[in-house]
Amino acid sequence: MAEQQWRIEVDRGACLGSGMCTGIAPEHFTLVDGRSQPVKEVVAPDELLVDAAESCPIEAILVRGADTGEILSPEQ
Repeated sequence: MAEQQWRIEVDRGACLGSGMCTGIAPEHFTLVDGRSQPVKEVVAPDELLVDAAESCPIEAILVRGADTGEILSPEQ
């Protein structure tokens, strides 16, 4: 059975460009035109993604199960 993948979503319209996500998980996020953007949208599970999503000051980051669409972080 294949390992579950996670999908990273960033609401670039809401993003303030604080850089919290790039500081916590630079391998997963980059800033483009002052806004966060995932390096790859579908990735292997990584607790740093949970930390980044929970640290976003306006909750512009969602981490979902790629197959299920279930929101994994931040907690709703």
